[in-house]
Amino acid sequence: MMIETYRGVVYPYQLDHMGHMNVQWYTEKFDEANWHLFSRAGLSAAYFREHKKGMAAVQQTTKYHAEALAGDLLQCRSGVMDIHEKTLFILHEMYNSETQKLIATTELICAHLDRETRHACPFPPTVRDTAKLLLIKPD
Repeated sequence: MMIETYRGVVYPYQLDHMGHMNVQWYTEKFDEANWHLFSRAGLSAAYFREHKKGMAAVQQTTKYHAEALAGDLLQCRSGVMDIHEKTLFILHEMYNSETQKLIATTELICAHLDRETRHACPFPPTVRDTAKLLLIKPD
């Protein structure tokens, strides 16, 4: 299931010398989308604080499909591609909100971390069950 995880705008200061949004801002907007998806999966800020856990991206692949220009309204839709014992496989799609044109996609592998040991650790069963509800169904 893909859910909306981000809405925003491209500001002039986010443009590069080519006149379109610089790659660093795609990453920032996808990162913001991540935290909304994590929260929907039961990995909220309160969960991280209470259990001394965290999440870390260990691999990210971004594909750029169209330019994002100053003033463009953007929207991200996100879902879980797979969940393993200690990792989530995530897909984010960024669209132009007005035209619905696909702007970019990013796929991430994110590890669930114990912040004290600094190592990956298993998700609790409740998180696994909730994350499964966000699995993207194949077409």
